[in-house]
This record gives sequence, structure tokens and C-alpha cells, in this order.
Amino acid sequence: MILTRRSILQGTAAAIAAPALGTLTLPAAAQAPENWKHGLSLFGDLKYAAGFKNFDYVNPAAPQGGMVREIAIGTFDNFNTVVAGVKGSIAEGTELVTENLMTSALDEVSGEYGLLAEQVSFPEDFSTVTYRLRGNAKWHDGKPVTPDDVLFSFETFKTNSPFYGAYYSHVTKVEKTGERDIKFTFDQPGNRELPQIVGQLPILPKHWWEGTDKNGNKRDVTATTLEPPLGSGPYRVKEFVPGRTIVYEKVADYWGKDLNVRVGTYNFQSFRYEYFRDTTVALEAFKGDQVDWRTESSAKDWATAYDFPALREKRVVREEFAVRNLGIMQSFAFNIRRDKFKDARVRRAFNYAFDFDEMNKQLFFGQYKRIDSYFYGTELASSGVPQGKELEILNTVKDQVPAELFTTPYSNPKGGDQQTLRNNLRDALKLFSDAGYAIKDTKLVNTKTGEQLSVEFLINAPTFERIVLFYKPALERLGIAVNVRTVDTSQYVNRLRQWDYDIIVASWGQSLSPGNEQKGFWGTQAADQAGSRNLVGIKNPAIDKLIDRVIFATTREDLVVATQALDRVLLWNNYVVPQWSYPFSRTARWDRFSHPENMPKYGAAAFPTVWWFDADKAAKAPQRG
Repeated sequence: MILTRRSILQGTAAAIAAPALGTLTLPAAAQAPENWKHGLSLFGDLKYAAGFKNFDYVNPAAPQGGMVREIAIGTFDNFNTVVAGVKGSIAEGTELVTENLMTSALDEVSGEYGLLAEQVSFPEDFSTVTYRLRGNAKWHDGKPVTPDDVLFSFETFKTNSPFYGAYYSHVTKVEKTGERDIKFTFDQPGNRELPQIVGQLPILPKHWWEGTDKNGNKRDVTATTLEPPLGSGPYRVKEFVPGRTIVYEKVADYWGKDLNVRVGTYNFQSFRYEYFRDTTVALEAFKGDQVDWRTESSAKDWATAYDFPALREKRVVREEFAVRNLGIMQSFAFNIRRDKFKDARVRRAFNYAFDFDEMNKQLFFGQYKRIDSYFYGTELASSGVPQGKELEILNTVKDQVPAELFTTPYSNPKGGDQQTLRNNLRDALKLFSDAGYAIKDTKLVNTKTGEQLSVEFLINAPTFERIVLFYKPALERLGIAVNVRTVDTSQYVNRLRQWDYDIIVASWGQSLSPGNEQKGFWGTQAADQAGSRNLVGIKNPAIDKLIDRVIFATTREDLVVATQALDRVLLWNNYVVPQWSYPFSRTARWDRFSHPENMPKYGAAAFPTVWWFDADKAAKAPQRG
């Protein structure tokens, strides 16, 4: 996946358990690859030629200055991105401080251009990639960004981050090949995405992490920290209150301010993140002008909660932005590491008990559509029955996948009225019976153990309580004991790391160019990696093989059909109960900001990246917070 955000591995090819990483300094001329490029794209040509002045979707003359106040939910106790998702709660906005070798263009499916790196080169077989750093790239303390920083970052992330350990599992060697050049070698040729995803590596300052803090204590890159990090990005931490507030300020002498990929972006002087325990409190804070911007995830609140004076007076603007570049699977996800969820018939039965159509009417004002693909909303989604190249691919794993997928289109059960729900519950009971369950004294019990089937829904947002509570009665009618447990973010994250849950609400965002991140989502190796995104616990050889077909696709057409085959197998294994999606990003803002007339095709709102503080508008909506 050409990522963000921001969505991530194992394959049928031999995995390297402990790749050798080292430093080798050679003259640049001796190792200089040919065909240096200013950017990379998976398939086809880049939109922007070498030497372009700025992206088409920015305003290169955007005013600079002003503050934007944004919402963060939960808490934070960590600025160290290396252990994000493993230890502590990472602070919002750290991406403002840390930079990558490359950065994405928001008007291309898979285009990336040099950021810390000025050039990139790789052979035709994609077996290696070499990046050349910019000579003027500097850390906030004035020291240059070097290949040693890149090598240190790679080793650190791959060793300590389950996500990056899986994402870069195919990188077997990293070596310095010139004063500003660093080369990555892969375990086999043909993985055309690897040169690009290497460019997504966040780069850390080796000298800073190997130094000491203001108290003389040696820093530990494997531990959480609230020491503001040294970075190379456009912002640095100005001040913070742990768990409550963070303020980032623009770096006055930022090395990349005139870089073509930075022109017209990050126009604010400062960012302020205000933390709230839940979205309800955050909404009230927005109404009270304590924050400037809100992305609304609740259909109910979007329909009912925005009737307040500032909106009627047009000091607050509501606007929807089309989401064109992301597929989504949002769902009730089973933890199939637990015996009670290992049978796909049990998991499918839960889908029959979920009356989305009635829920959509009663709770969501009919705004949503039911998800029926792991790549919902994109050309990558499967449909109908497999044909052509997709069928050829699926035939290679025919004995390892559900037979029905060859003859029957996948669909979710329909609902919307009591008679249909009764019919669905009868179908669910039939599936439970086939899986070894029976009704005894109104309880659904395992016929071998005599134990009642019980489930706990683990959630960390009160807004989802009403969703699960709507679902709960249907499950109880089937004789299932249902418990709904809402916990704070820290406890929730800890339980996920330990795989300590029955069912959670989980979502997986997908780009238009899926690839190596699929191993982190569904691959066998990731199932046992604490902190991975394989939340379901999938260990399926057929899926591993199909992931490799996606990764090693050589054309856009091959990528699409391989992804459709993967999607179909995931669906027919019923690993989740799909929920719903909406093709727009719902936003509300105090009318103090402006954006370019030509917004990026794949950026949705692209806030705050391409926006700026508009002094004329702000004068009409003076800040009260």
C-alpha cells in the first residue's frame, strides 16, 4: 500500500528471520546506479516531471500564519513513534515533526516524490533500491540528515515495531554506498512495491537517540517518552500538558520550506491538539469554539446535533468532501484465536442476526450503505462470480477455499422488518446447529461441552454502545449470552495487544494500490505479532498465496484481479460481520480558513495540509476559545 497515513507481512517466499544489516562505505561513483528518478509510481508514468515547481492542488502563494485547533480523542503519554501501537498512547501530530524519504502526491493513485531523498534508483527486476539524500536536509539542531540516520531508523523500526517489522520483512540488507546514498536489498526480485514502501520509512536522528536528555539520562528508543523529539519536519513541539494538550510551532529555518513537495502546504504557524475523553464532549467543545475543525463520524449527530446559533449565523460551515482513494472494511471482527469462533458457520450466523437495514433506519437516518467488500467503494472490490483471470487465480487455491465462492456471489443477509429478521434468525440457528450447538432451556449451548455460547463486545467509544445494544437483543433471542464492555483507550489498546477480546469494532482502510501491508492485515506471520493489524488472527495458506499474487502483480490489471480474488476469499471465510460506509468525509469548521480552488482528487478534505488561515474570514468569526 502506498500509505499515510495512514493503514501493513509474510509471504510464500522464504522469510528472512534475522536479516544481516550493516554499514559499508564505498565511493559514490563505484556504486552509483543508473536511471536516477525524482519520484516513483507503481504503474505508468508520474504526473509531475523532474523540476516541477509545486503540486497542482496547492496555492503556492497561500498566506502563512495563524493557529488551527484540532480534536484528539483519548489521551497520550508518548512521543516515540518507534513503539507506537506497542507501548503507550502516541501523541497526535508527530507526523509534523518526523519526515520520510518520500512523500505522496494527493492527485495520483500511487505517485511519490522525493522529500528527504532527492533521487531514487532501482534495477528492472526490483531486487534493490538506492536512495540519495538531499545535501541540505537537516535536523532541527542544524546537523545534516545522513545515511547513518536512515540505517539506524530502519534497524530500530524493524526490530521494535510489529508493523514495520512485517512491512519490511523482505528487506534483507541495508548498506551505505556513498556519502549520501543508501541501498536496500530485497530477498527476491519482482516485488515492485518494495522500492516505494522503503521510501515511506520515517527517519530518526541517530545522534539524538544515542545521546542523553537534559538530565543526563541516556535516551532509550525502545521506551515511551514525553521528551519532545528532535525531527527534520516543518514543526516542532512548543508546549504540552500530558494527556490534555499539545502545541506544535513552525520551524523558522525549516530546511525544506522551498521544496517543491512542500510549497503551499503546512501554512499554519501552529497546531494545537485538544484531547477529549469521547466524541460527545468534543462536539460540545466545537460548538463552544474551543476547537476549529471537526470530522463527524456519527450519522445521528450529523443529522441532529448541528442546529446551533453559530451555524445558523454562518460562522460555522458544514461541508462534505468525496473520498475517492480509500476502500474500507468496517466491521464487528471476531478473534478466531478463540475456539468458539474458529468455525466459519458460527461467524456467518452472527451476520444473520445483524439487522443492518433496520438499524440504518432507526439510528442512522438512512445515510449508510452496507459494506460487502474488504475494498468497498473501489474497483478492487469483488462482485458476481469469479471469471477470467480472477477465476484462474482462484483455481490455484481451489482446494483451500470455500467452494461456494465459485458459484455464488457474496452477499450479506437482508433485513428491515420483523418477518425477515425471524427468517434470518432461523437460518442462524441452522448454522449453529451444523456447527455443534443446540438450544437447551432457552440457551444456545455447545453439545459437546454443555457450555452456553457467550460473547463480549469490547469497545472504547460510548458512541458504539448504542450500536451493539441494538444488535444485542437478536443475539440473545438465539440463546447467546452477550456482554458489552466499554473501556478507556489505554485499557482497550492493552487488551488488543494481548489478543484479549471476543469481538471488537475494527476497520481496515485500503488504498487504490494494495500490497505488502496486506500481510500485516491478514497474513499468517502477523497473527502472532503483538500490535499487528491481523486483529482477527487469520492463518490461512490460501490467503497467504493470494497476498503474494497482489504483491507481485506486474500490471494494474493483474493487481486489480488479484485483489478481487483476495477479497472474495476473505469474504467467504466470514471473518467479520461487515458494517457500513459513507462515501464522503463530513466536516464542520469555524469559518476562519480557506483552501485551494483545485482540491486534490484523492485527498478528501486534505485538512490542514493544503489549507490556510484566512484573516478576513476570521475577522467575521472572532475566536471565543
